[in-house]
Amino acid sequence: MQRGDPGDAGPRAGQRAYLGPVNPDPEDSLFAGLHPESPGDWALSLSVPADPGHRDELRAGGRPDADALSPTWSSFFEHIGTDGFTELNRRADNLQRQVRDNGVTYNVYANADSGLERPWALDLFPKLIGPKDWAQIETGVLQRARLLNAMMADLYGERELLKRALLPAALVQGHPGYLRAMQGVRPPGDTWLHIVGFDLAQGPDGRWWVVGQRTQAPSGLGYLLENRIAIGRQFPKAFAGMKVQRLAASYRALMDGIKRMAPEGEHARIALLTPGPYNETYFEHAYLARYLGLTLVEGNDLTVRDQRLFLKTLDGLEPVHALIKRLDDEWLDPLELRSDSRLGVPGLLQVLRAGNLLLANAPGSAPLESSALLGFLPAISRHLLGEELALPSLATWWCGEDAALREVLPLLKDSVIKPTYPRSGLETVMGQSLSERELDEWSGRMARHPDDYTVQSWLPLSQTPTWSGERLMPRSAMLRVFALADGPQSWRILPGGLVRLAPRGELIAAMQRGGSSADCWVLTEGPVDHTSLLDAAPSTLALAQQRWPVTSRAAENLFWLGRYTERAENSIRLAQIVLNHMGGEEPSSRALMAWMSGMARENALVLADAPTAQLSPRVFARSLIAALCPPASDPMAAQSHSVGFNLRALKAAASQVRERLSREHWHLIERTEASFARSCAALSTDAEYTTAEAIVALQNASELLAAITGSQTDRMVRDDGWRLLSMGRHIERLITLSRALSLALEHGCLHDAAGFEAVVALFDSTITFHARYQQRRDMVALIDLLVMDHDNPRSLAWVLQTLRSRLAKLATSTTPQDAVLAQGLPDPAAWQLTDLSNWQRSPEGLRTWSDLAALLDDCEDAAVHVSDEITRLHFSHADRGNQSLRA
Repeated sequence: MQRGDPGDAGPRAGQRAYLGPVNPDPEDSLFAGLHPESPGDWALSLSVPADPGHRDELRAGGRPDADALSPTWSSFFEHIGTDGFTELNRRADNLQRQVRDNGVTYNVYANADSGLERPWALDLFPKLIGPKDWAQIETGVLQRARLLNAMMADLYGERELLKRALLPAALVQGHPGYLRAMQGVRPPGDTWLHIVGFDLAQGPDGRWWVVGQRTQAPSGLGYLLENRIAIGRQFPKAFAGMKVQRLAASYRALMDGIKRMAPEGEHARIALLTPGPYNETYFEHAYLARYLGLTLVEGNDLTVRDQRLFLKTLDGLEPVHALIKRLDDEWLDPLELRSDSRLGVPGLLQVLRAGNLLLANAPGSAPLESSALLGFLPAISRHLLGEELALPSLATWWCGEDAALREVLPLLKDSVIKPTYPRSGLETVMGQSLSERELDEWSGRMARHPDDYTVQSWLPLSQTPTWSGERLMPRSAMLRVFALADGPQSWRILPGGLVRLAPRGELIAAMQRGGSSADCWVLTEGPVDHTSLLDAAPSTLALAQQRWPVTSRAAENLFWLGRYTERAENSIRLAQIVLNHMGGEEPSSRALMAWMSGMARENALVLADAPTAQLSPRVFARSLIAALCPPASDPMAAQSHSVGFNLRALKAAASQVRERLSREHWHLIERTEASFARSCAALSTDAEYTTAEAIVALQNASELLAAITGSQTDRMVRDDGWRLLSMGRHIERLITLSRALSLALEHGCLHDAAGFEAVVALFDSTITFHARYQQRRDMVALIDLLVMDHDNPRSLAWVLQTLRSRLAKLATSTTPQDAVLAQGLPDPAAWQLTDLSNWQRSPEGLRTWSDLAALLDDCEDAAVHVSDEITRLHFSHADRGNQSLRA
């Protein structure tokens, strides 16, 4: 079917002409002087009709040539009012800003130039479904949920469907997702499928059809919830006045159902298993976990002991009784499924077979997702349920049957060609997009490998109105609705869904192909359910006794988030000191040059083969600038752990714990890394200006890092995870500052004014030093402020007393070994200024401070030891065995 450009088409008979764009100022707009009778007249004036052959949801009867709105859309625009049309662009801008501020992302694989994360595409207008249509959908989807669950029980039980030839064995046992390891397993409550997604399409005649189903790990439950919140805020009057059914009761029923069926019942610990932050729908995983009050876990957060599943936490191993998975079955258990999987949990299937875990959904449902299955469901429904399907599937032919192949080959032009099995390398192809020669080629492929292909009739998708910025444009829409288990073999339908919109002029509505989404409003004639998940909160007493676990993975990433934050700050400050001295009017002393060279090398600000500052100050400075932020693809990046590397590592650690960070915190981290990379890429090649530009880039990054530090200090709950983040920062600070002072003593740079000032600046104590000691520059003053001062957050004493305090607090909630670690750290209370200030004369006649040097070595060694012990105690669990298991 050819799709014309509605922008070039004139108005059809009986339709209103498009009047032009909406301007927020009615006095300057094309609407000036017009007096429409109702908001519906505005809508019709601004609308472009649906494409020929498609249902037009905006217009009465779904007819593109109708000159009146449908009742539901008429009600929507009445609630908006005539003045509301002048606000549509502002609301659209607010919506996009809200999506960005909330960090709603999705990775669009179709875009080769896309980054890791793309903003979620959400249209301003919802899709409206009336009570009559929804009743039909609800009845049909509930029936199909029961049917698919019964099929799972049969396929991994008696296999009557295969014995009676109601289902070809090639579609089940020949499917790569059929799991023989699940044969004979009976899941808790005999419920295999707790969350099932059904992709529906509405045809030109208004009938609803099932196009596909998702049973392994259907996505959309989090995105549709975010869509609802975002769109509800844009049209609160319409949302309330049109009696839109709410969603919270269905989510609550799902959680209650899982608890009832889980081995531990109401006291079951439930976690949500994610592939991790590099998955395209990771935002949804984190969002759902936060909304449902679940612990978000990755495979390496879990371990199997004695056929039971445990969560690795700072407290030890905590039992997990139910797991909602968001990854496909093949990745779940590297012992029995894909051995190369690093996403799953070794031994997980054995836990299932032992009956010690509820896994939603139970593994093995991949064959149910094959489009080829749809053609066999009517007969299977009659056999298993004794019922005809209430909601039909689109006509579907599996080409593995000779009769089906012969029947469908002449129909390819008006059909959709789909792969029967996953990982076949085939993609969905629209017959309409193929030339006669290409159709012949496809026919030949299908004749040679018929089992690999499934053909489905093409349905012109119903088109819903969207806002383009100046007009109402129709776009083809698919609706994914969800059946959620609320008890043993019992389901309810979430009153809403995820609407996927095809790009204008495209035939396929898919997010991975660059489509967008819309909210779905299900209108009810009865009362609106005002259930809230807040009603399910534990009592005050339970809250007082409850401590939410911090997983070992989250704890480790928080620990390194702290270390990389501090490391980035220190490397920026050091780079600023070096470049400022290299570009100064006064030549630096050789002692200061030696100290800067040593610090730059030890902190990887320059490559190992770069000349020293003493040998060639100009080349040394240019080497430092070149290494500030090499692209990740540059071989230099693998050798240099300079500022850019530290900022990338900081972002990587933060991405692993995004669910624990505020939106502002995460945005600051993204902004700091991206802006510094851009600044470095734009550095001038003119050496005279490059140094100044680099100093400006470093200053901007320093200011943003100060904001990140503020978020970590003032906007995070002081739980064990935060304590580890803080300890990571202070361990890094102790190592860097101890080493900096040691090198300063070694190279003697504290004996001249510039060297003295450089060391004080690295400790970020310049203002305090001069306010307290004026122009005095001697070792007693320096040791007093940078080593002994218990009120200076950059002094070694303050860092150590903070570390000891954090470890002691951690010991009260985790392991007593932390208290032992705290006691093993150097105790600043035992330090004496007079002892540390004593100096001796070296054979060369130079002053040396042996007691201070020994103390600095002790501090550095203690920091490294504490870091290693924290890793052993809290992140690896390698030596904790079963003594930490809790019933």
